[in-house]
Amino acid sequence: MPGVRTEYRMRGLYAITPDVQNNEALLALVRAVLAGQPALLQYRNKLASDELRRVQAAALLAECRAGGIPLIVNDDVDLAVAIGADGVHVGGDDGDVAEVRRRIGGQMLLGVSCYADFDRAVAARDAGADYVAFGAVRPSGTKPRAVRAPLALFSRAGALGLPLVAIGGISLDNAAEVVEAGADMLAVISDVFDSPDPAQRAAAYQELFDRVEHDR
Repeated sequence: MPGVRTEYRMRGLYAITPDVQNNEALLALVRAVLAGQPALLQYRNKLASDELRRVQAAALLAECRAGGIPLIVNDDVDLAVAIGADGVHVGGDDGDVAEVRRRIGGQMLLGVSCYADFDRAVAARDAGADYVAFGAVRPSGTKPRAVRAPLALFSRAGALGLPLVAIGGISLDNAAEVVEAGADMLAVISDVFDSPDPAQRAAAYQELFDRVEHDR
């Protein structure tokens, strides 16, 4: 079982980029969100070409380096390695987790989507994952057909000894319940990036975590 990377703050908002094609528009949004100090930023763009993804990922890495926030690349091990990202996140169709760990080495973060499957999370941990993600915890506009993950799963998964990420349909209106259930990070796209003030919205998530910790 790998040790959790202690140099990263694996608690708080896990901001995931929207499918924005315009580079300057994407960078402006990300700069605003980084000002709110999320725990992690994930680059995800399902609509971009391979070349655009490489350009955008490299530009976001520079912004993340300047802001002291780790950049995770979604579903593209080759791209993560090529630009020297801080980590990669893989899903069920992205290959064997142990092989991904071998390819990226021991320094990069490795996150694994586990949907509502506890056994997959155990296997991911044993294969070298640094965190596991469960969801959708709420109906998701990004993935409307996603498997629903019950909040009780987070309590059970606490025994894994890894940071737990909740994803799917999360907003500030329902986030407290998810954190109280045991989620260490909340993966959010729309509620942050579509906000009139993404920096304030991102910061509000960290304040939420601080309040939950205070009330425990």
